[in-house]
Amino acid sequence: MLKTTKNTLKSGYLLLILLLPGAISAQELYEMPKDTQTRWSSFENRKAEKGEGGKENQGAKGHPFNRINAGESIDLLDVKGSGTVRRIWLTFSDRSPEMLRSLKIEMYWDNAEKPAVSVPIGDFFGVGIGMRKPFESTFFSDPEGRSFNCIIPMPFKTAAKITVTNESDNDLNALFYDVDLVETPHSEELLYFHAFWNRNRKPKLKTDFQLIPKISGKGRYLGANIGILTDPLYEDTWFGEGEVKVYLDGDTQNPTLVGSGTEDYIGTAYGQQTYSNMYQGSLVADPKKGEYAFYRYHVPDPVYFYKDIKVSIQQIGGAPRDTVRKLAKNGAKLTPITVDQPPKFIKLLEQENPPQLNDEDFPDGWTNFYRSDDISATAYFYLNKPSSDLPALQSVEKRTEGLPAKK
Repeated sequence: MLKTTKNTLKSGYLLLILLLPGAISAQELYEMPKDTQTRWSSFENRKAEKGEGGKENQGAKGHPFNRINAGESIDLLDVKGSGTVRRIWLTFSDRSPEMLRSLKIEMYWDNAEKPAVSVPIGDFFGVGIGMRKPFESTFFSDPEGRSFNCIIPMPFKTAAKITVTNESDNDLNALFYDVDLVETPHSEELLYFHAFWNRNRKPKLKTDFQLIPKISGKGRYLGANIGILTDPLYEDTWFGEGEVKVYLDGDTQNPTLVGSGTEDYIGTAYGQQTYSNMYQGSLVADPKKGEYAFYRYHVPDPVYFYKDIKVSIQQIGGAPRDTVRKLAKNGAKLTPITVDQPPKFIKLLEQENPPQLNDEDFPDGWTNFYRSDDISATAYFYLNKPSSDLPALQSVEKRTEGLPAKK
């Protein structure tokens, strides 16, 4: 086992590189690895080839960006051989919520026909609901709210391709990027990076939202960033009593891993404001506007699966009883499930004849209830296959409908 000191652990860096799949070892900071070459792909060297960069305009900033017209695609990376993408940085001229959802980033490993990643570009880089906020996490960062950085290791054995497609009705005047990689051999045992985006504007009451529908294979769940646009009928009541559930290796009706509430899952408690930490954060939290965006990444607490995995989050909120009664009277769809009436925690769904919300004997206390809000999420995971059978990315119309700037 590698010995560490208090100083190295304080930095957090050594802990990160020890736990990230495919991450470099500490020795690589001062030892030369074998059979490893550094390459960058950018518009100044599209093929990431040795000695082929900066050839336009006599090397004087000849091709720093590209225009992407409406409906067009452009490759950020297209290489053959074995290696690992270490870092992706990009920015572009239009960072509106609609464009962040209309630009699609896709990643293909080892010549697979189906992409392992097919996600709206804003959501992929760590912030949901088409918004940008300065932040830094273990996987993503945006120092000033204008750029997109990802440092998740993405290995491949025979080929790697990354594309961006403009599915909006507007031309994008400028996209700048770097994809930094190393050419290096890999063993037969390899986990490929995947990401899946999903949205449900009007989920059926009592139905859990699928962060990852069931997939088969072996790998590691890395976590998700989640966006919520609350239904105005719930006013500014708390949305986040839903529990995250992880079904592992044959779980059917009941999961192996389950939390105690949404804000608990992202490391805070009793509601959530805005913050960004390495492994959990809440970048948007506006109960008046009904806008939330938050994340949790399982680096120090790895989630492995060996046969299959499914990850979901419940849609449950909470408020005082009389407030819940008022919401229901005003037309909000809800179903009470528990009442916290210290020292009692009343489980309504376990009662043979539970009282109805407007009954005189309905308990007076904090009432948790099923609700239905607009929810979307990007989930990240490694899988021992370069593609999966997850559904294709939803249409740009469904992705952009009802975003904050379009309300």
